[in-house]
Amino acid sequence: MLFTDTILTALIFVAALLFSSVGHAGASGYLAAMALVGISPAMMKPAALTLNILVAVIATTKYCRVGAFSWYLFWPFALASIPFAYLGGTLTLPGHIYKPLVGAVLIYAAWRSFSTAHQPAQAVTARPHISMLLLAGAALGFLSGLTGVGGGIFLSPLLLFFRWAEVKVISGIAAAFILVNSVAGLLGVLASAPTFPSALPYWAAAAIAGGFIGAEYGSKRLGNPAIQKLLAVVLVIAGAKMIATA
Repeated sequence: MLFTDTILTALIFVAALLFSSVGHAGASGYLAAMALVGISPAMMKPAALTLNILVAVIATTKYCRVGAFSWYLFWPFALASIPFAYLGGTLTLPGHIYKPLVGAVLIYAAWRSFSTAHQPAQAVTARPHISMLLLAGAALGFLSGLTGVGGGIFLSPLLLFFRWAEVKVISGIAAAFILVNSVAGLLGVLASAPTFPSALPYWAAAAIAGGFIGAEYGSKRLGNPAIQKLLAVVLVIAGAKMIATA
């Protein structure tokens, strides 16, 4: 057990470092790490959301300090997502449903990480209508609370696809979006009296350290394509394991 906890703590540190460098808090990485070492699904969602909040606070602060943020894009997403993230957090899916769902999320995250590794910067298009942002925020918020991810892995591709903001601004928006959704999702989870892993304080320390280093680097530089591809491989392995053991 001690060996497993040590390995998982190290994996969480690495996940926090890598994800925070692109404005994410690392929930899909934490879920992947926990899946690889066989953590119970009942503990995975509350633990991932807790770690997400810690890293998202750091990432949001770092990106906002360098001006990589847009209130116009952020507030509609956040306004609609918060209640739906809470609703998703109150729902506890049985393992045979939760595992394939999270597995699919991890594989999707892997595909996005790999496909955007060498994506060139694109010009920003016209601002979207507020109604579009509200609708997308509600959908992403619910998925966030239901699975235990912060929603950034879905929000970032959406913003990139429609070219609604520059890459670094997208990272800042994603970090803040993940923060508010993770808080709302965790509050929903707490309503059902969840069980937290005993090693969570150690994981939290590792996530904070990794998140600080990654966000400091990412807020000033763009991500490394090789790191994104390596991250994609890890996510695919973990996602496949979740689906295979459902």
